[in-house]
Amino acid sequence: MALIFFNTYSRRREEFKPIESGHVRMYTCGPTVYGPAHLGNFRTYMFEDLLRRFLIYKGYKVTQVMNLTDVDDKTIRDSNARGISLEEHTIEYKEMFFRDIDRLNIQRAEYYPSATEHINEMVELVQKLLDKGHAYKSGGSVYYRISTFPEYGALSHMKLEKLKEGSRIDSDEYEKETASDFALWKAWEPDDGNVFWETPLGKGRPGWHIECSAMSMKYLGETFDIHTGGVDNIFPHHENEIAQSEGATGKKFVNYWLHSEHLIIEGKKMAKSEGNFYTLQDLVDRGENLSAVRYLLLSTYYRQQLNFTFEALNAAKNAITRLRDFRDIINNVCREKSNTSTKINPEVETIAQTALGKFETSLDDDLNISPALAAVFDFVKSINVIREKSGLSVADAQIVEEALKKFDSVLGVIYVAEEAIDEEIERLIEKRNQARRNKDFTEADRIRDELDKMGITLEDTSSGTHWKRKL
Repeated sequence: MALIFFNTYSRRREEFKPIESGHVRMYTCGPTVYGPAHLGNFRTYMFEDLLRRFLIYKGYKVTQVMNLTDVDDKTIRDSNARGISLEEHTIEYKEMFFRDIDRLNIQRAEYYPSATEHINEMVELVQKLLDKGHAYKSGGSVYYRISTFPEYGALSHMKLEKLKEGSRIDSDEYEKETASDFALWKAWEPDDGNVFWETPLGKGRPGWHIECSAMSMKYLGETFDIHTGGVDNIFPHHENEIAQSEGATGKKFVNYWLHSEHLIIEGKKMAKSEGNFYTLQDLVDRGENLSAVRYLLLSTYYRQQLNFTFEALNAAKNAITRLRDFRDIINNVCREKSNTSTKINPEVETIAQTALGKFETSLDDDLNISPALAAVFDFVKSINVIREKSGLSVADAQIVEEALKKFDSVLGVIYVAEEAIDEEIERLIEKRNQARRNKDFTEADRIRDELDKMGITLEDTSSGTHWKRKL
């Protein structure tokens, strides 16, 4: 089956065909580093990680760019409020962003360009728009004249009949009702403090929208394959990106636009006033398992609204526990010294091939994750039936393990390194092992119970005692 995406621009399902055979160039809107990213942001980043991982699974080389917006209205506002430089303020949240995506096992993009490091590219792009008549100067700022771009509104499917000629807006973010000429370059104002650049355009700073146009085209070319983001980016941000980029180059900017739906919390819009605004660290502080958070954020089709509940998070923990317990069982079979059989059960091969086929076919259908996950759990169930009925040879277990690793190259929740145990836990495990060697099973059981209360589960196998953390 061909890989199909729902293209926001055409509002149709389209077969994916990259510009360059075997190579996908994609741009994913990254964080504005004025504060920590929240769960709604991570819902989008997780969808983008699923997309990236599945493209790699399909055999594509992927070049991904994710911007870091470190100069805009909010970063300037908050750095000034703290009385520190823009760089001091934003570096803190850049580091936090990278720590968070690593904790969620989100694969790193090839490029993370910061806006402040690409001012020259933005100035050049604005100058092209001025030269071509798509932009004009006013009060020291430069604005995009949207009346010069007849296709404006094609992505968001807006109708601009009521647009007032020459009306302008300076704010980086605004609502659909205020569609107007927008700022490409903003003249310096006292409220900006020391945030400005001296350029041929004058003393000032870039508008938010021009940043992504300049950086995406620098790293991916004037036309590239995929652009993603949340549905809230469609207008005005992505609409403006198209106008700027195509106005400057005269070429199609992006072939496929993919957008993820909103995340809500316990049925309500996430807001600090509702007391349901969560960062990743907030969940860590609650003692939540981040692999379960990843699984929950991943497990709903990206074009459907995701309702994040703590009941669903517990269900995600149970799902991952089931997968990892199965992983450990298969791992033990592969390494069991007494099992020397290399005979392959053809039923095991068939089950594995069928499951992998269903998994890929589901994700080929616009990343439809639900049936893909169902294929994985059906696979686990079917293999367990065979294992309990007739056992598995080492060769069988290796086939199963290979399939599991293929699934997890996309899911990223099964083969995840456990957090290291501290010296106290190591000491208790060794003390229990010594008690077992001494046949003091009462003491061994007591230590096992103590470790269990500490969230450490032990499993005694023919190859030794193994531990894992409870989710």
